[in-house]
Amino acid sequence: MRVRSLLFVPADRPDLLAKVGRVHPDAVVADLEDAVAPAAKDAARATVLAALAAERPGADLVLVRVNPPGTEWFAADLEACAAGRVDGIVLPKYERVEDLEAVRAALPSGARVLVGIESGLGVADARPLLAAGPDAVYFGAEDYVADLGGRRTAAGTEALYARSAVVLAARLAGVPSIDEAVVDVRDDEAFRRSAALGRDLGYQGKICVHPRQAELAAALFAPTAEEVTAAEEVLAAAATGVAVVDGRMVDAVHVTMARQVLSRAGRGDPPP
Repeated sequence: MRVRSLLFVPADRPDLLAKVGRVHPDAVVADLEDAVAPAAKDAARATVLAALAAERPGADLVLVRVNPPGTEWFAADLEACAAGRVDGIVLPKYERVEDLEAVRAALPSGARVLVGIESGLGVADARPLLAAGPDAVYFGAEDYVADLGGRRTAAGTEALYARSAVVLAARLAGVPSIDEAVVDVRDDEAFRRSAALGRDLGYQGKICVHPRQAELAAALFAPTAEEVTAAEEVLAAAATGVAVVDGRMVDAVHVTMARQVLSRAGRGDPPP
């Protein structure tokens, strides 16, 4: 999965699902968990699956975020999604490998499972949880900080350790990682700053809670023309044995990073 923009839409708003094609996110998630009140969850489930059966939204991947294991809605969500016209599900509050195994067993072969690491336990156990092989993972900072009893700040230092731990565990497991949300949908600059840090940490994409954020993420997580040119120069130099490009040393790690840049630009596979 290559997901730069993971756009969440309330499952009880099929009108919004129908509009996502305007920004064409890499993946759209119809959210049955946080976006729907408890009393409305059964109706929302029926509504969104009927809407998806009638028309596919304009996204490369169409997923449904189910309610967490242990809730009264989880089994019905999973059963409906297994029979529905979706590419897979998003499993929130992922804390037990057994839950991923149960989801895999319930879904058709080839269905995608994207998991959310968003609690203290999830972060603490991120390596074995991701070693179990989900198709992708997102880090949920809001739930993580709430679980710890912390406070959200503009600087975001309260979530930096967990944000770093999740992306590291994902890299070790070979699982694509998607960065935290920016919940102030009016603050594009805050989104840009957060996305830049997430990209620097190693995340491959970002949660989006507004269509405008999906457009921003598509640009921010793609290499710039300058980065692509520099990567090409590094690879060309390495191929001819040149050790310095623009005054900077070129060795094996810089070759790896250059190949990563070109992979993100859609020009070749990433290095192992």
